[in-house]
Amino acid sequence: MAKAEFRTMEGTPRELSKKANRELRNAKRVPSVLYGPEVEENIHFSVDELELERTLRSQETKLIELTVEGKVYKTLLKRVEFDPVSDRPVHADFYVLSNNHKVTLRIPVRLTGNARGVVESGGRLFQPMKVVRIRVLPEFIPSEFVVDISPLKVGASFHVGELDLDGINPIDALGRTIVTIRPPKGAGFLESLEADTGDDEEAGDDAEATAEGEESAEDTEATEE
Repeated sequence: MAKAEFRTMEGTPRELSKKANRELRNAKRVPSVLYGPEVEENIHFSVDELELERTLRSQETKLIELTVEGKVYKTLLKRVEFDPVSDRPVHADFYVLSNNHKVTLRIPVRLTGNARGVVESGGRLFQPMKVVRIRVLPEFIPSEFVVDISPLKVGASFHVGELDLDGINPIDALGRTIVTIRPPKGAGFLESLEADTGDDEEAGDDAEATAEGEESAEDTEATEE
């Protein structure tokens, strides 16, 4: 588990009005607000739209070292609102981190390696969980959870409780499955077909035994009851 690294971003103070926000968006800047448990008053500013979009493209935890009017804030990009038509970011919330307050995060899970059950047996990989919810102090915030799936055979799974959770309180249950290797497609049908064929052969043998005057398995069971 690698700890998250801070990206840098510059903020420019802004006016609080719809007209000012519209002008900022036309200039490719995103109206934003900064707040946190140790911030006395919310700070309103704007950031460069392209710079924000570059940050959003990363799958890792969005930790931002934000500078506004010469003051540096260690922040978490908490929320971004998008235009429903253009899908452009129209507003962003930055949460100022405090060493004394835990934050709730959704941490992405990245798989590495090639599962043994897929390579050797043709199994199918399923990942029902792509993010894990946690509560953590800023110093322990991970950039992502990395899971090496190489040892997993068919039928094997990897669970939340098997992650490196040093200093981290998971919100999701420890028993929840992150990734599992299922049998090859159609394997269940073939196994069922083989089982049915075996039952038919046994039934044939029993029928012959009964014809020769011996008790069948069904007759024996009925007698015992």
